[in-house]
Amino acid sequence: MGFKRVLIANRGEIALRILRTLRDMGIEAAIIHGKEDRLSLPVMMSDIAYPNYRTNPLDSYLDIEAVVNAAKELECDAVHPGYGFLAENAQFVKRLTEEGITFIGPSSDVITLLGDKIEARAAMEAAGLPVAKGSSEPISDEKVASELAEEIGYPVIIKAAAGGGGIGMQIVEEESQFASALKLCMSRAKSAFGDERVFVEKYIQGAQHVEFQVLADGKNAIHFGERFCSIQRRHQKLVEEGPWLSDEKRSEIGDLVCRGAESVGYKGLATFEFLRDSNGDFYFLEVNPRVQVEHTVTELITGYNLVELGIRVAQGEDLPLSQSDIKWRGHAIQCRLNAEDPKEFVPSPGRLWDCHFPSGFGIRCDTHAHPGYEMPGCFDSLLAKLLTWGHDRDDAIRRMRTALDETQITGVQHLIPLHRRIMDEEDFLNRDVTIQYIDNHQELLG
Repeated sequence: MGFKRVLIANRGEIALRILRTLRDMGIEAAIIHGKEDRLSLPVMMSDIAYPNYRTNPLDSYLDIEAVVNAAKELECDAVHPGYGFLAENAQFVKRLTEEGITFIGPSSDVITLLGDKIEARAAMEAAGLPVAKGSSEPISDEKVASELAEEIGYPVIIKAAAGGGGIGMQIVEEESQFASALKLCMSRAKSAFGDERVFVEKYIQGAQHVEFQVLADGKNAIHFGERFCSIQRRHQKLVEEGPWLSDEKRSEIGDLVCRGAESVGYKGLATFEFLRDSNGDFYFLEVNPRVQVEHTVTELITGYNLVELGIRVAQGEDLPLSQSDIKWRGHAIQCRLNAEDPKEFVPSPGRLWDCHFPSGFGIRCDTHAHPGYEMPGCFDSLLAKLLTWGHDRDDAIRRMRTALDETQITGVQHLIPLHRRIMDEEDFLNRDVTIQYIDNHQELLG
């Protein structure tokens, strides 16, 4: 039996993205929302809007019991978490399961496993995925950690076991830096994630960030190829594109990620993230157990609605596709149009006095923005995702230049000037891009 009504436990462009797919599938769309989003497009377009006003705006979306109660009151069959907020919260999944409500994503046990980077690393290594040299258990003793770092060879990176992003990482170039770096990383991990456990891993220099899109039904898994996402600021992606690898390498890594998903009984959409060194070798980073911001890139080059496929699997359907059904056509690029100062990347909330987003052949724009929209300062700064498709990479880049030039946003600062400069930059055009790209091209910041 298919879902009749689904609660969207999110906001912004991803809430609108999910809502549209539910409409396509003939499923009623309910949405929970805070006061700041009461006039937003996803709330206005939903079949049922459930206000959950809190003093702290984040609590409107992070209060587990409030979201569960909303789903119960509205008699929803399922909850779609989107990304962020409660999307990777195992306790939330457990509570929904207790109430007989389907979580559109993996089980709480799988989320718990993959949310612990040490456990996830061990599980994927056992499934045959390549991992960088490092500790297989948490390390708190400075002497043990330092000896391991010497064995691995500097530089190393200290990572928080319970979380990601820049907060949970510290690069150490030499032994003299190790003690203070370990203490700092443990302190930050405790503060940010409530868990001070850290581990040590070989730092991959000159690395590229490559991720693979996977769909699994709890038994079998297929992949939709890779996305290249090395242009980042503070470990947050700015530009994503695909495809990037040769057919042979895609097939090789694709087989491995499917094996990894099947080994843990994964159900739903997942993204397997890797660092690729200058020799072309891959090292497993983590699994994101949810839909990704950049899933849109894969949709453009494969022609499949990933959000719909994730919902179908959650309904209990077997995989509707086999690996041989997935073909890659052309090239796609996504630019994240964040409401931020394009030099310091400081959020720029405020009212959009006017805005115009491009359209036409090979262009897609996912946004909840409109003239008069009040961009709140208390949430993520993502305003729109602008994508172009081309017959090849050069074609997609040319189209992105045109699309960026056509985009008009007034009232807030945004990253369009930065993206426009990237599209003309020589190293970018030559595919000479690593995760240090922005640090190495400060002239792009204006």
